[in-house]
Amino acid sequence: MKLVPRYTDIADNFAIEDQPSSVAAPQLLLWNEALAKQFNIGVEPQWRASTFAGNEPQQIKALALGYSGHQFGHFSPRLGDGRAHLLGAINDDKNQLWDIQLKGSGATPYSRGGDGRCALGPAIREYVMSEAMHALGIPTTRCLAVVGTGEAVYRNPPQPGAVVTRLASSHIRVGSFQYLATQGDAEGLKKLADLAIKRHYPEITSEGPERYIAFLTAVISNQVNLIINWMRVGFVHGVMNTDNTLVSGETIDYGPCAMMDSFDFDTVFSSIDKQGRYAFGNQPNMASWNCARLAESLIPLISDDEEKAVSLLTPVIHHFSEQFNTQFTVMWSKKLGLAAAKEGDKDLVSELLTLLQAHHLDYTNTFDALTEFVNGNATIPKELIEWANKWQSRTSNDSYKTMRAANPRIIPRNHIIETILAEYNELGSSKLMSRFVKVANKPYLFSDDMAEFQEVPSNDTDYKTFCGT
Repeated sequence: MKLVPRYTDIADNFAIEDQPSSVAAPQLLLWNEALAKQFNIGVEPQWRASTFAGNEPQQIKALALGYSGHQFGHFSPRLGDGRAHLLGAINDDKNQLWDIQLKGSGATPYSRGGDGRCALGPAIREYVMSEAMHALGIPTTRCLAVVGTGEAVYRNPPQPGAVVTRLASSHIRVGSFQYLATQGDAEGLKKLADLAIKRHYPEITSEGPERYIAFLTAVISNQVNLIINWMRVGFVHGVMNTDNTLVSGETIDYGPCAMMDSFDFDTVFSSIDKQGRYAFGNQPNMASWNCARLAESLIPLISDDEEKAVSLLTPVIHHFSEQFNTQFTVMWSKKLGLAAAKEGDKDLVSELLTLLQAHHLDYTNTFDALTEFVNGNATIPKELIEWANKWQSRTSNDSYKTMRAANPRIIPRNHIIETILAEYNELGSSKLMSRFVKVANKPYLFSDDMAEFQEVPSNDTDYKTFCGT
């Protein structure tokens, strides 16, 4: 496994050398063979558990990265990797560098008194959810491995510990820019922005202020795309803080995330989101808000005159809403297989969503049924029949293909995830996991085994998720 260093030349105390803490009895619980092949990770099987538990020293020094974050609207200037170690960067099969990081690998200088460890349940959740999101075609970090540590993690109650190996195109967050801006480090900001552009937006070739305005524009575009995809499949992130917002536009941090069953824009699962700040329907506004925080951090790169910089950045931020609304409309058109846009389409969508919420209809299964109904292979809920008479006149011969590409048959449902976690906590393995992965890898296709994973719990309104720290 050939690693190269990353982030070491950005600024002092941005990337602090720190070694993972070894664990007592590493045991490989999950291994992503397809991902390993993509990155040509040639770690021998007998060494995998030890290596990805952090017990084996690497040829370069591991790092803990610093960043700030607005957590539920409250700014914390110094957060950073409190339980993660960046091993370095590794090339994929297209010769593109990706970060490889251990999560749950022990305390770092950013731990703020924490033990730096991760319980088994959240580790398994991250693996299952991130790989399911990847299969759904949603930009995301990836998981290579989950290793049991053979040690207890002292939560309430104590739980078995684990280390997750995460791959990301980068770990550059909105909070990374906030961290440097808070310190008044314009040089570090420029280096970080240039690194982000080189990695994610190489098409940006301009110089000076235009370069960083173009960078913000590109970040916004990717954030819009990400949130549209979350909304398309009913994903609720649960903790959209600026430190959990990657400038690449990839999903990161699967702690309190969950999937919406019955449709409701106000759906909240996170136990700490008391005000519904990050509810399903609030996610677009929060993404826009996070991008505004990035814009604030970029001010020193735009102009020494703050008022002038703000005047240049403000129209870019305001464009988020326009861009999102346009793509949001397109998304619903695809989910419903609507022909060329017509006046009244918004009313048609609004009426459907009102019916879904009023009758507590399942989001995924309803759109799956509508998709198959177009193809003559399914019936639709009786509550939608009158509405469907209007909708059918708006479909065409191409509707099925369009809808099938937009509407998954299978999502990682909350009760499935919880059963998998319970089996791992009790047995160290999960028979359900192996069955689920087989189906979830192709979530838009029919499978003889999919019925088990389409079942909806009788009541999911009381379901709560936790950050896993």
